[in-house]
Amino acid sequence: MATVDGAYDCITKTPMGDQPSVFTVISNGDSFHGTNAGPLGSLDVKEGKVDGNKLRWKMEMVVPMPMTLDAEAVVEGDTLTGTIQAGAFGAMAMTGKRRS
Repeated sequence: MATVDGAYDCITKTPMGDQPSVFTVISNGDSFHGTNAGPLGSLDVKEGKVDGNKLRWKMEMVVPMPMTLDAEAVVEGDTLTGTIQAGAFGAMAMTGKRRS
């Protein structure tokens, strides 16, 4: 199991307030797949890339409006810290803690 794999309880700071989600990472070499599931639904990871402890991925959001989200994060121990670029809404901070 890679050091980035797991399920993370996350909070994303959005224009609509803090959005909780569970972000799942399943790596395979230098790529990964997974989901980011929250109250507004579940988004599949697209084009997931792993570079050491760094993750880069895209998600196709449909609610509340269609938009491609570009995300990146760093995993240090059981902590995930990242940013989601949400088009005109700019960058949203994402933080999470791996479930044990």
